[in-house]
Amino acid sequence: MKKTVLATMVAATAITSMPALARPPHWAPAHGYRSHDGDIEYRRTDNGIRYWRGEDGRYYCRRGDGTVGLLAGAVVGALLGRAVDTRGERTTGTILGAAAGALIGNELAKGPSRCR
Repeated sequence: MKKTVLATMVAATAITSMPALARPPHWAPAHGYRSHDGDIEYRRTDNGIRYWRGEDGRYYCRRGDGTVGLLAGAVVGALLGRAVDTRGERTTGTILGAAAGALIGNELAKGPSRCR
């Protein structure tokens, strides 16, 4: 009984994790900014921002959203806030330091450049 249940679970997992094999016909339009093959011709600016030209002729870009800076800033801010608030529980200093550090770290990670 255990082997049957285990084999069924393995088969169900293998079937659900398989990619879709269907492909649209060659004459069907591609949806979104990707072609049928999923290839996008990326270009890079001097400061590392990737951009591409869409089917409508407009330029689109992608850059980091600052998540790493947000997390690192929150940790450093929490440690500094805890060190500054030396009276009583230190919870207030830790929370305020983490919030301020997260905001500052997020802005620093995004950088001053804009996506144009």
